[in-house]
Amino acid sequence: MPRKHPMIALAAAAALLPAVAEAHVGVGPTSGFLHGFWHPLSGLDHVLAMVMVGVFAWQLGGRALWLVPATFVAVMAAGGALGAAGIGLPFVEVGIALSVVVLGAVVALGVQAPLAVATGLVGLFAIFHGHAHGAEMPESAGGLAYGGGFLAATALLHLAGLGLGVLVGRTSERYGPLVARSAGGLAALAGLGLLAAAL
Repeated sequence: MPRKHPMIALAAAAALLPAVAEAHVGVGPTSGFLHGFWHPLSGLDHVLAMVMVGVFAWQLGGRALWLVPATFVAVMAAGGALGAAGIGLPFVEVGIALSVVVLGAVVALGVQAPLAVATGLVGLFAIFHGHAHGAEMPESAGGLAYGGGFLAATALLHLAGLGLGVLVGRTSERYGPLVARSAGGLAALAGLGLLAAAL
């Protein structure tokens, strides 16, 4: 592995953590930075959506490499604040499941969206993810520490997606895009299952 990409291995390892439980039911104590950090990693819906954001950003390239993930993190923070404040948002679980379907499909189809459209799309879905995290923060939790934890985990998952894109691209110029698109297709299919459960 090239030395100039030491974070890719770390990000990929984080993305491979067990993520079979929904993040929105029974995650135990959720206070402090570590609990906030674990929350996005403990739900398959969050992991898939955030990794797909990273792969999508890699597919777009240029300024999208940092602006698309940064938009997701920033808007998710706003959504988290809404959830923590008790401000309701309809169809949160459906929105999260749809984010996996849509982002997976965008990656699978290799959509080259304009930067404004790409950031708008990920920002829309980030509201739902952030709201879910914020709404589940218990009253006893330190808000800044908990919020910092789930934002850090989100950024790490985006890095995993970017790292996946870089690694796939370097594997083969001919087959790299096919591998990335296949990953997007699998994510979209998983999202359909999550959506069926959320409806």
